[in-house]
Amino acid sequence: MSTTPSRTAGKRLRNRAAGAAVAVVVTALGAAGLVSCDSGGDEGGAPAFSDAPTAPGTASFSGGAPSALASAAESAASAARESASSAAASASARESERAASIGAETERSRKQAEEALKGVQGRGNALDEVAMTGKPRADTNNLLTVVVTITNKTDEEASYAAQVDFLDPSGKVVETQFVGAEDLAPGARKQPLVISRQPAEPVLTPRLTKAQRY
Repeated sequence: MSTTPSRTAGKRLRNRAAGAAVAVVVTALGAAGLVSCDSGGDEGGAPAFSDAPTAPGTASFSGGAPSALASAAESAASAARESASSAAASASARESERAASIGAETERSRKQAEEALKGVQGRGNALDEVAMTGKPRADTNNLLTVVVTITNKTDEEASYAAQVDFLDPSGKVVETQFVGAEDLAPGARKQPLVISRQPAEPVLTPRLTKAQRY
């Protein structure tokens, strides 16, 4: 059977491709041999290289890093909350101490004024240096509150004591309180508060009964 020109040409192309593949394989083997020989040479030679891909090292990486960061953030947030709570507790404690201190000073001043008024005849010698004004109940949680204004109108340092009575609608005294100011300089003024402890009803009327300078 005769071979057609097209079939003959196709056979030649296949033969050429096979020959090229063999040449590539031989060249690759030769290169591999050269690399192998170089790696066994003297220590001063070029370092050996490998065409094979190398997996990246993972020793310096940790899959737990995000978790560690989250833990650190939570620790910082917790510390901030504890700090804020501690600051709030400290502020509350300081406020309680301040209120207790004010309460103790008010009670001491009250006792001092009461003691100073013992034995005072009449209404005292300082009625024109003591005045009273009421505060709106809306500003005092509906408590009857009186502002006692004490002004030293003399030219010497002085202390003052005042007695405030609360009268019911019939004129009967149902409560008595004392207030004072100590060591006021000439022209100085102090405004202590007097708060009734009686119920809102019946309505009481405050009265400045005595005022003594001593």
